[in-house]
Amino acid sequence: MAIAGRKPKVEGQRVNRHALKHDWTDVKDIPFTDAPKLPSKRLQGKAWPTLTRRWWKAISTMPHCVLWSDSDWQYAIDTALIAAEFHDGDVKAAAELRAREKLLGNTVEHRRDMRIRYIDPDAAEASPLIEDEDTPSAGVAQMEDYRNVL
Repeated sequence: MAIAGRKPKVEGQRVNRHALKHDWTDVKDIPFTDAPKLPSKRLQGKAWPTLTRRWWKAISTMPHCVLWSDSDWQYAIDTALIAAEFHDGDVKAAAELRAREKLLGNTVEHRRDMRIRYIDPDAAEASPLIEDEDTPSAGVAQMEDYRNVL
């Protein structure tokens, strides 16, 4: 899930000026609606705590869930089992839950580490990903400007 390497720095603070190896993944800021349901019962037939159901609702509707595969969903369900243990009062599960939530990208900081950012869905529709070849990019010198220098 996570991309290897350091966290991206602000443009003026970067030491290496070359292009980044991994770019940001832009995800439309629309809640995900096609998540699998939690199993009806936990292991050993225990019921899910109310806090865990609320946690699952928050995790399973994150917009970047659209990027997840079946194995990512299984990891999330396994994490729900750990969250349930924590919500039942087992504080030893807190460290594992925190580490797994980081990999799921449940906070803005965790998504930044994974180079995932949410974008306005209307703005995504308005700006095409591929620019027209006839339109010069901002800040890029055109070769035609240098052809007849002499």
